[in-house]
Amino acid sequence: MSRRILMVAFHFPPFAGSSGVQRTLRFVRHLPKHGWQPIVLSAQPQAYETTSPDLLQEVPAGTVVRRAFALNSARHLAIRGRYLAFTARPDRWISWKFDAIRQGMALIAQYRPQLIWSTYPIATAHVIGAELARRSGLPWVADFRDPMAQPGYPADPVTWQQFSAIERRALEQAALSTFTTPGAVQIYRQRYPARAERIQLLENGYDEESFLAAARQPTHSEPLLPGCLTLLHSGIVYPEERDPVALFRALQQLRERRPQTRLRICFRASTQDGLLRHLAERFKVAGLIDLQPALPYADALGEMLRADALLILQAANCNAQIPAKLYEYLRAGRPVVALTDAAGDTAASVRQAGFDWLAALDDAAAIAALLARVEDQLLAGQLPKAHAGFVQQASRAARTAQLAGHLDRLAGVVA
Repeated sequence: MSRRILMVAFHFPPFAGSSGVQRTLRFVRHLPKHGWQPIVLSAQPQAYETTSPDLLQEVPAGTVVRRAFALNSARHLAIRGRYLAFTARPDRWISWKFDAIRQGMALIAQYRPQLIWSTYPIATAHVIGAELARRSGLPWVADFRDPMAQPGYPADPVTWQQFSAIERRALEQAALSTFTTPGAVQIYRQRYPARAERIQLLENGYDEESFLAAARQPTHSEPLLPGCLTLLHSGIVYPEERDPVALFRALQQLRERRPQTRLRICFRASTQDGLLRHLAERFKVAGLIDLQPALPYADALGEMLRADALLILQAANCNAQIPAKLYEYLRAGRPVVALTDAAGDTAASVRQAGFDWLAALDDAAAIAALLARVEDQLLAGQLPKAHAGFVQQASRAARTAQLAGHLDRLAGVVA
């Protein structure tokens, strides 16, 4: 008999603009194969900054999805662009808490789930999950993905205190807390040693069905930029966590040494096109970059299949994090160029996958040298490939099987 799990997730279709939505969506798709029926508690679409209907069709038919009232403080509560700080702590969607707790308890009464699951990076989700668990007495799984309260993040001291309190309550109350990288697991086992056994690794991944569909697109074998060697960065460029300044300085150095370089960098859905244009003008490399708007998810995957190489940006202050799109890059079967700290989890995963195209994100000289090597190897047809075994174990289906194993243990299911 199928068991039920109440899943509290802010990011759920039709939300668009971040690959983070894929984690919950794929768990919802794959958990029924393991005897778990998800009930989703999310937010009304008005709270999302960007929406797209393309992923709605991937929510399994018959899935109960309840959307609680929520506002974005920066958009809905601002006057002349300013809003009261307390309306955005711990995040801009704190208003979601009130109706979500009410509706969550109604869902628990109606469907009698065995477990509650909530997922960060919207901190309010864990506030909701904790309260639903307290009121219902149900076991709670807190899916952190990445660390919450970190040195210098959040920058606002009051918000940092709230983050710290939310994570402390979660680690102490939850029956299980999951993180997406080994570094994050280590940090939290050291921070909460009495809860070490309840802290487990559950990495991100890629969806095989989506890639098979992308490979059937008529344009899947066409080059992104004909006549060029294109490095694709698919997704958001964060000005601090993925600071592109050294990369642009490196492009300037590369062009000075190789005026006829065929390398081009395509930024897809960066959300920072203004910054990237400014840097391109500042370093006089506008001809080496291509800025493109967001695409539906399937089209974005198809574009990965067509790139000559795929680009990761990750600063050293994110060493305990791995961009979710890295796993999609690996499945795409294209070489990966990683501009990241050699000591971080992202670099470790890239090396384990079989790639050595790495340089520190803040080292322009090293990046310029790497780009020259990448161009030479691409021109020579010397394309490194990811280890097949490493890629296979990173599928969303495999990750869901891991999650289901944890859920079965918490629910006392006998194999």
